[in-house]
Amino acid sequence: MSRPVVSGPIVSGPASLRELFFAFTGLALRGFGGVLPWAHRVLVEERHWLTREDFVELLALSQLLPGPNVVNLSVMVGDRWFGWRGAVVALAGMMLAPAALVLLLAVAYTAFVDLPQLRGALRGMGAVAAGLVIATGLKLAVPLRGRPVAMLLASVAFACVGLARWPLPWVLAVLAPVAIALAWRHEGRRRGDAPGNGS
Repeated sequence: MSRPVVSGPIVSGPASLRELFFAFTGLALRGFGGVLPWAHRVLVEERHWLTREDFVELLALSQLLPGPNVVNLSVMVGDRWFGWRGAVVALAGMMLAPAALVLLLAVAYTAFVDLPQLRGALRGMGAVAAGLVIATGLKLAVPLRGRPVAMLLASVAFACVGLARWPLPWVLAVLAPVAIALAWRHEGRRRGDAPGNGS
């Protein structure tokens, strides 16, 4: 089976559809208030199925598509290594076990909803989930080092959505075209074919 050619650090894909399925099942079951922090750790740091740059690019694309980000990411990773079969298997790995677990927890929650210990545990899980998301955000910012314009755009997006509480679609509608135009211009300069240079 042919493997995608990936520049940068050496990556190796899953050996089989079975490995892909169980990796995404484990990833989904690790998700504690969100799977994104674990997705980076598993796919980039533990299994080396993606480089950090690949992960950031696929995550950016998955955020533009409808549906949950990490579910979109699982479909793209599965497709990258095994085509449509991999996409289906990765998606099944992300969805089947968590769906069953959520149904069981919903039944248990209705039985124990009035316990103060349960409410305290849920508040604690929220704090842990927030910490994991912040840590992952810092890891994802590493590829932006040495790119002040990218850091500026990320900071503006954070300020608008996280601090000012502006709606994400409106912020993306403004910042995405600016980011695309700046990236296109940067690539043109890097390759020597930027508009206006006579090439």
